[in-house]
Amino acid sequence: MRLRIDGGRLLDLVDENLAEASVLVDDASGEVLAVGRDLPEADRVIRLAGEVLLPGLIDVHVHLREPGFEAKETIASGAAAAAAGGFTQIACMPNTKPPIDDPERVRYVLRQAKAAGAARVWPIACITKGQAGKELTDAAALKAAGAVALSDDGKGVQDGGLMRRALAQAAAAGLPVAVHAEDETIAGGGVLHAGAARRLGLPEIPPEAEAAMIARDILLAEQTGAHLHVCHVSTAQSVDLIRWAKQRGVRITAEVAPHHLLLADDAITADDAVYKVNPPLRSERDRQACVAGFLDGTLDMIATDHAPHTAEEKQKPIAEAPFGMVGIEIAFPLLYTHFVAAGRLRLAELVRRMSTRPAQAFGLAGGVIRPGGPADLVAVRLGEERVIRPEAFRSKGRNTPFAGWPVCGWPVLTVAQGRVIFDERGEPHV
Repeated sequence: MRLRIDGGRLLDLVDENLAEASVLVDDASGEVLAVGRDLPEADRVIRLAGEVLLPGLIDVHVHLREPGFEAKETIASGAAAAAAGGFTQIACMPNTKPPIDDPERVRYVLRQAKAAGAARVWPIACITKGQAGKELTDAAALKAAGAVALSDDGKGVQDGGLMRRALAQAAAAGLPVAVHAEDETIAGGGVLHAGAARRLGLPEIPPEAEAAMIARDILLAEQTGAHLHVCHVSTAQSVDLIRWAKQRGVRITAEVAPHHLLLADDAITADDAVYKVNPPLRSERDRQACVAGFLDGTLDMIATDHAPHTAEEKQKPIAEAPFGMVGIEIAFPLLYTHFVAAGRLRLAELVRRMSTRPAQAFGLAGGVIRPGGPADLVAVRLGEERVIRPEAFRSKGRNTPFAGWPVCGWPVLTVAQGRVIFDERGEPHV
């Protein structure tokens, strides 16, 4: 069937202009057939009211918890949450139970995602078997099964020699390695950054725990020629190291999460585990360094590190509660409000950081709306302000520190491969 979307304003990522245009898509091929005015007839027509049409967003770092932790999230609930946030493609981390460390488990994620019928889900497989940091997985076999990257996210690979071999194997297989940079001998049993840790009498996670491992892996990536992707950058030292690596020509990309751009550890004034995340909310100086690195392109893209937990888990004291925040349903409104509407970043550049660059870095189709390209798009109401209400999330997780924040730029329609996967407008399709 062919679907035509009329009445939207299409963002051109080349000239950065907004112009009224229709988009004709085919759900059989999953492609855009035509963009412009006076397009051919279609089986169904959606009539927008001036919403802005953007390429479908792409998040390369989410936790869907299935298999093993379905009380927190499932592939279906996470993919539905992604669709509500304007995301048409997401890459899920492998720290499930059992971990995604063999080809059959990769295929399981793909089957569950297909059955869910929401945002596409791309599995990221483990670097090491069982995420134990002892024995490498088979990168080539994991790629053949459908993995788009390797990661032991939630843990850093502590053995430098093993990491060197992992990067060499990944380079041969053509897979990025997404690193959770944390030297456990430095981090110890820490839970918060120094300022908040002192206020609450808890152990700290020093920023050097992240930066030291990034420095190590930059040198190893340079030697092996691997594509190193640095997850959830949080410190000024890390930004400096990544900038230095890019100047050296190392094949490196990096992501930053909305919470590390918008919050510092001075927000933690009480024992509230909703603020507990790894890496932790850092100092205001670190936050500003991450913002600067994001604005100048050192940090290539946004990734939410969407990490749902049950309400019971997050009601525990910080010392006992698990690390993690949810964010995939509110990432675009938060960043649109605090960067684009605030005059710090152009809309087209935010879209590149949330769609085009993630697609390029992970070898995914998407990131632009054009004939022959994937029919992945989102319609956004830029001027409509709403308050963030966790109780309305599609995700099973409600653990966000942004509850009650007023933000603009809400997705109202998401189309993936020519199929409507989210539509909150309450209007019938013709």
